[in-house]
Amino acid sequence: MAYLVISCSLNPRSRSRILARAAHARLLNIGIESTLIDLQDYTLPFCDGFTCYDDPAVQHLTRIIQDADGILVAAPIYNYDVNAAAKNLLELTGSAWTEKVVGFLCAAGGRTSYMSVMAFANSLMLDFRCAILPRFVYATDTAFRGNNITDETINERLDDVVAALLRFARALNPLTQDTPD
Repeated sequence: MAYLVISCSLNPRSRSRILARAAHARLLNIGIESTLIDLQDYTLPFCDGFTCYDDPAVQHLTRIIQDADGILVAAPIYNYDVNAAAKNLLELTGSAWTEKVVGFLCAAGGRTSYMSVMAFANSLMLDFRCAILPRFVYATDTAFRGNNITDETINERLDDVVAALLRFARALNPLTQDTPD
């Protein structure tokens, strides 16, 4: 089985990137093959609904997403929604998301935006029939010190989300098996 963690922040000091790296490390530490994609490493065009799909980076990311069984999307929350880079990625790669198991790792400035992933999740569910993990990580700046997650509840939640990703993906893809390294 293939697992993917996507860091959607373009901020070099991103807390959602810290969450993405932590989830990726958890997968690797238990012997699960995982790929970490950091959108900061890609120059993606804005989705124009036309020529953007010919971009080599878009085609590359589309293949990686298409090959994944389970995906964790790590995104910052801006203005009560996931950031524009996450939404642009979804628009660029579209049907590659079809029938994937998807979970969320969110970093936000305040506690009141915890439902912010719902529009993005609804699009994944309705447009691409994704199975959305019912539990996700939502961390504010108080959960971090430097590049470390210092809030034990957030660390426990990360463990829960990683375990749920594996459980859901395995249940929905019973003919595919993980091969730990």
